[in-house]
Amino acid sequence: MNLLEAAVFPERTSVGLDVHARSVLAHATDELTGEVHTARLPAGSEVATWILALPGPIAALYEAGPTGFGLARELRAAGVRCEVAAPTKLPRPVGDRVKTDARDAALLCRVLRLGEYVPVAVPDAATEAARDLVRCREDCRTDLSRSRHRLSKMLLRQRIVYADGTTWNVTHTRWLERQRFNDSTVQWIFDEYLDQVMTITARRKRLDRRIEELASDSAWTPVVRRLCCLRGISTLTGFALAVEIGDWTRFDGNSIGAYLGLTPSERSSGKSRALGGITQTGNSHVRRLLIEAGLHHLRPYRRSPKLRARWELASPAARTRADAGNRRLYERWMALEARGKRRGVSRVAIARELAGWCWSLATIEP
Repeated sequence: MNLLEAAVFPERTSVGLDVHARSVLAHATDELTGEVHTARLPAGSEVATWILALPGPIAALYEAGPTGFGLARELRAAGVRCEVAAPTKLPRPVGDRVKTDARDAALLCRVLRLGEYVPVAVPDAATEAARDLVRCREDCRTDLSRSRHRLSKMLLRQRIVYADGTTWNVTHTRWLERQRFNDSTVQWIFDEYLDQVMTITARRKRLDRRIEELASDSAWTPVVRRLCCLRGISTLTGFALAVEIGDWTRFDGNSIGAYLGLTPSERSSGKSRALGGITQTGNSHVRRLLIEAGLHHLRPYRRSPKLRARWELASPAARTRADAGNRRLYERWMALEARGKRRGVSRVAIARELAGWCWSLATIEP
């Protein structure tokens, strides 16, 4: 056995798993004998049974994907070191034009032995469920935006435009309910669009209530309350940041911006150095939340009653840190505006710095 590999990979058997919804292609290599085992298994408990029959100790690796982290938790509970790799960080030969399940499983087995993969943090079942709740709410927000757009454009085709102020409030909703059309088909279509908007709005309220319940009494409550000390971060945003990031101690104030894709891309060679747009890697949901939250720091900083009420739920250390962050972010906005930076560039710069302040509050001693 290669001594370098032995230092990197202490287990006897390495297993690469190409995981799909209904089947799993497994490729295992015995480091002691060089024997290779392959099998196509149905997705379920048969995977763990097959792996546990191999010579131990055992390590396994599969790519993060839509199948979640249940398999990793099951294997870890059985004593197998199971890692989940970031798919975009796996080394793949540029000239390799053949991609099959067997090749993917063999590649995962090889990179596991060499340690040439970037692991993804595996959440526990409760955290994964909370993330699904947050993402369900995000999907609901998208559905509501689309349904409102369809309704407004349907009215526009009938030359009906609301011109009495802000839309999608109580006054606007009552105005919509009063609309009547001579053509029965048009009236039926309008009623369907309006019913869709009202149904999704009610669904969003139910999701908001459930998130607020978890944010007020769960393992994430202390982090959420500290994050809410910053302007632009309410309970919904704070809870989403807490469950999506999970273990904040994995990062520092600089690396969290890179993890969320808020740092510039770069192409450098020799003495030339070219910076491009942000990388946009990592969690796009968190990135959007931070960019939207950063816009609140464009206004002059004042300790509003709502902000003070959120401060009352946090520790004095968190309030002091958040106050410094709120002041710093407003000053940063003003400096960027004075330099004539484009608003889009400034929004990303503020979001990147806001991510660092969120990390600072999330990791502060309670």
